Amino acid sequence: MRILRHPETTPAALRGAAVALGNFDGVHLGHQGIIARAGELARAEGRPSGVVTFEPHPRAFFQGDGVPFRLTPFRQKARLLADLGLDLMVNLRFDTAMAGRSAQDFVADLLVGGLGVSHVVTGPGFVFGKGRRGNAYVLSQMAGPEGFAYHELPAIAHGGQKISSTEIRVLLRRGLVDQAGAMLGHPWEYEGRVQGGDRRGRTMGFPTANLSLDGRLHPGEGIYAVRAGIVGPHGTDWHDAAAYIGTRPTFAGTTQVLETFLFDFAGDLYGRHLRVAFVERVRKDMTFHGMEALIEQMTADCARARVVLGGLVGRSSQVCGNWPATSV
Repeated sequence: MRILRHPETTPAALRGAAVALGNFDGVHLGHQGIIARAGELARAEGRPSGVVTFEPHPRAFFQGDGVPFRLTPFRQKARLLADLGLDLMVNLRFDTAMAGRSAQDFVADLLVGGLGVSHVVTGPGFVFGKGRRGNAYVLSQMAGPEGFAYHELPAIAHGGQKISSTEIRVLLRRGLVDQAGAMLGHPWEYEGRVQGGDRRGRTMGFPTANLSLDGRLHPGEGIYAVRAGIVGPHGTDWHDAAAYIGTRPTFAGTTQVLETFLFDFAGDLYGRHLRVAFVERVRKDMTFHGMEALIEQMTADCARARVVLGGLVGRSSQVCGNWPATSV
């Protein structure tokens, strides 16, 4: 997948693409349906397929620092989009100039003049342009005169609930990562560089890889069954694991941490890039009176996590989605 930031630099081979237009935070099942439709239109006419999206997320531009909301930072979103087999990702910088661009100019200058799009696909209610005045009506009215076709897809539901990035954020904050993953169509991930810790877990027999939560969106506190992926030059090496999110109340901690214990693994992970894919919460956070009680509970937690992860085989594809293989 080719990533472009300036439509005017689009190579001739990628002009005329059928594109999905949106923010696509999370790349959930609803987004995947929109992108799949763009792919179908592209294949029917022998054209490239792509997405047009924004960075930073427009909400972050207008609201600034506040409650973390991004489901997929740029690196993760690009990886998920590439996995869908797209030819092109147009990642437009959302800045003051972009925020002030009229919807009509956005279509005429960027979609038509820059990309030469053949089809534009959006989900329901998508808005764009200055004052959020661009919508399905604007796109449908401009489509014919500007030489492209416009398609608006209806919302997709899961379990009677409309799939949306907002609902997925709610589920994550409640610790319901399995339900969030079902709406996403893939496990929700957190990733970063492994940092040094106090090595308390190592003395207890549970050495952990620590990632800074760094003010980013993350699930509610507790113990989770996860898959931990060690990123290397030739791909990602996945391991069954258990992860903890919380302030470590047993040790009077005050800062939230993410600690991941990789099962049956021996090696130095400091400084390595680690992906943590959340499968299911094993339990909520607790305070223990004494080290022995904590170790006993951690042993039980890891046993439960192994059972959860062992049951992944044969699960519905809607639950596991694009589940990472042993090495990808």
